[in-house]
Amino acid sequence: MSTSGIRHPGRGRGRRPVRAPYPRGYGGRVSTAYPPIVDRPVRWGLLGAGSIAPALVRAVASTSGGEVVAVAARDGARAQAFADEHGVPRAWGSYAELLADDGVDVVYISSTHPHHAAQALDCLAAGKHVLVEKPITLTVRDTEAVLDRARARGLFAMEAMWTRCLPLVRELLGRVRSGELGQVRSVFAAFTVPFGYDESHRLFDLANGGGALMDLGVYPVTLAHLLAGHPTDVQVIGSTVPTGADDQVGLQWRSEDGVLVQVLCDSQSHGASRTVVRGTGGWIEVHGPVNDPESFTVHRAGDGPEQVTGERRGFVHQVQEVHRCLREGLVESPLVPHEASVAVMTVLESVRHELGVRYPQEEELRRA
Repeated sequence: MSTSGIRHPGRGRGRRPVRAPYPRGYGGRVSTAYPPIVDRPVRWGLLGAGSIAPALVRAVASTSGGEVVAVAARDGARAQAFADEHGVPRAWGSYAELLADDGVDVVYISSTHPHHAAQALDCLAAGKHVLVEKPITLTVRDTEAVLDRARARGLFAMEAMWTRCLPLVRELLGRVRSGELGQVRSVFAAFTVPFGYDESHRLFDLANGGGALMDLGVYPVTLAHLLAGHPTDVQVIGSTVPTGADDQVGLQWRSEDGVLVQVLCDSQSHGASRTVVRGTGGWIEVHGPVNDPESFTVHRAGDGPEQVTGERRGFVHQVQEVHRCLREGLVESPLVPHEASVAVMTVLESVRHELGVRYPQEEELRRA
């Protein structure tokens, strides 16, 4: 087991400390660089025509106030096939053509992790708002670069951490913050999915941003960070596969508020994605996948259990949040604020480095 100090995002660089993920009274930064989109649908462009892009198309179709108008892939035939299948009006055979499309307001970037930073920066340079799949980039440095650029240009940017937009997760956080559990003492969250080792699979390919932590662990780390707060230090134990990618990671930290956090992710094992929050006055068990919980049960000292459910519509909630922010002229969402994305990335990066997992792109930056 190894222990590492955790950088507090914003400190030492002239910035404020990381905010709470749902800041009370926080409405987002209003931009003067673009007019709010209030009198027409928000027009989406898709950068990438992979397996996750159809989910975004379905979510936009299920949400008022937006439409997917264009899709781009490196292969024009693939982009056209996607457009034909999903009813998208325009198909582009290069990303540059998508960025030059004046009919696109916001670009959803769903390529693999190593490409997110450069593609997001290109979109912002072209004057496009961005929704970038999780994890937003591979490193803290790249995350800050993208979000700093968005703020400097007055454009909206958001990590597609859709879990944070779910009504049930917002209700869970409200219950915890209201003091229903008394003083929170610990949070446990796990996400395990048995992929089976295949060195050709992207999950085990370091050059393509592979690793259980970045694909699976990002969800329990995000939820635990949301509920418990930022760490002062992190203890890490885990394993890697022959390609060098991590396949199992266990970590724990104590937050600045004294909450003990334990997180597990594993790309080789079965098991329930269990989340438990314990406090001095009771405890909450969250049921279902950590990235898309189905319900939670509140157990208070002296009272019977209370079952809580909420609307569960996948990507729809994050699409609604993007539309809301663009209608209000914001550069960031109060549900997925920039500093929270940076904060989570500081945890992920620290954990990876403690395990000895470094992406080739990081080595290239060190040599540059």
